Amino acid sequence: MSLVIEGASLLGEGTTDLYVDDHGMLVDSAPAGAERIDAAGLVALPGLVDLHTHLREPGREDAETILTGSRAAALGGYTAVLAMANTTPVTDTAEAATRVWELGREAGLVHVQPVGAVTRGLGGEELAELGLMHRSRAGVTVFSDDGRCVHDARVMRRGLEYVKAFGGVVSQHSQDPSLAGPAACCHEGELSGRLGLPGWPGIAEEVIVARDVMLARHTSSRVHVAHVSTAGSVDVLRWAKARAERDGTWSVTAEVTPHHLLLTTDLLTGYDPTYKVNPPLRPQDDVDALREALADGTIDAVATDHAPHARHDKEHAFVDAAFGMVGLETALAVVRTALPQLSWPDVARVMSVTPARIAGLADQGRPLTPGSPAHVVLVEPDAALTVDRDASASLSRNNPWHGRSLTSRVVHTVYAGRVTVRDGALVDA
Repeated sequence: MSLVIEGASLLGEGTTDLYVDDHGMLVDSAPAGAERIDAAGLVALPGLVDLHTHLREPGREDAETILTGSRAAALGGYTAVLAMANTTPVTDTAEAATRVWELGREAGLVHVQPVGAVTRGLGGEELAELGLMHRSRAGVTVFSDDGRCVHDARVMRRGLEYVKAFGGVVSQHSQDPSLAGPAACCHEGELSGRLGLPGWPGIAEEVIVARDVMLARHTSSRVHVAHVSTAGSVDVLRWAKARAERDGTWSVTAEVTPHHLLLTTDLLTGYDPTYKVNPPLRPQDDVDALREALADGTIDAVATDHAPHARHDKEHAFVDAAFGMVGLETALAVVRTALPQLSWPDVARVMSVTPARIAGLADQGRPLTPGSPAHVVLVEPDAALTVDRDASASLSRNNPWHGRSLTSRVVHTVYAGRVTVRDGALVDA
């Protein structure tokens, strides 16, 4: 069905009408008989793209499915998400990647792009079927063992060399297991000692970031640093990006999560497992460095690391609870709350345009001009949003924003010309 979006503020910089034809493309005149959306007072952005989403299917459909995760994504203004590989079974074959891709198409609410594992079974020893996954219908270009670090430098080097052949990228969970083992769950410092929680020092992230950018330089390949959390990592990234730009033969990109932009390690004093996340929440100095790095482009993108968990996996003593928190439905509002100084073009840059480029999604993150696919989110910029975890479309309730007031509300989402969210509610397919 054709569509007219009337009176939207395009990137917050001028009012316009957007016209969508029956093929889901933006066109330069209003189609006859089009459905209409009154967008007066709303900001129009390219549909958001998430580089880092855990959809749990297959294997943990009690925590999330591709359908429920797609619903949460649409409500958050997303039109594309990258589904991480740590499912059961692991997405380490062409068949597994294609199945995730197919389930995303069946859900039909956002583009679900599978991320392939770097190593078989996330074991860190033998490369997975990288080429076959890329050549499959899923067209995988991003590979990650997220949840685990590819800690063997030789294996990481081979992964970077392999993906170089088809322009792929390896996304790294930077956690040196010799410095921060699987039990580490609190930023190492005075607070971790006082609370008696195993420490996760920033250096455990920073040494892997430093190693991997040098491996990318050595192989002339592309590395992406997932969920950056420390000021030290920012320093390494600044050096690496300047060097990569000068050399012109390799690439390093990085993402930050909404929760690392707003929450600090002080929240752990109540031992609430909702706030247990990997990497852990950090002190305010790190949060400030991350905000500055996102604003100045050192960090390229915001990625949710949406990590839903069933209640029985979270409702434990802090050290025994699962890592992770949900974030798809609130990401835009958290970014707006944490960095109100970001212009709308910059919001589009870090939440749509650059993530689409990193992921190789050519039809996402495009300018809202005739000839582009109609992936659009319409936002009420100054609305106060009070988060209710029980109103979430996600199956899981490990929501760190419950009861908080955030700024900006997604009102409408349009995916490939079809309205998936209208007036803040899902539209039946």
